[in-house]
Amino acid sequence: MENYKLVLPEHLNQYGFLFGGHLLMWVDEIAWIAATLDYPDCRFVTVGMDRVEFKRSVREGTILRFTVENPRPGKTSLTWEVRVWREDEEIFSTHVTLVCIDESGEKTALPN
Repeated sequence: MENYKLVLPEHLNQYGFLFGGHLLMWVDEIAWIAATLDYPDCRFVTVGMDRVEFKRSVREGTILRFTVENPRPGKTSLTWEVRVWREDEEIFSTHVTLVCIDESGEKTALPN
């Protein structure tokens, strides 16, 4: 799956670069969308990202491309590889793990 985001002034820190928290929010949201499209009957919450390392800075007006691929399903969770690109340069990557929960917030099995 691919998705795009435009970096706007409200996404910048005091030095004029993309605030890392916005990038993490977008990564989390896009992983959730991918999981929900594959398992529409599940309720997903994020339980973790394997690492957070920003490889390059990003300025206002940049169009970021997000790729989500290689899902690894477990019994109750799903892990996605998420990469963020500025043109042809990868600026961030991580694995996002989401768990399927029931109405009371308890882990539940992924459907077959």
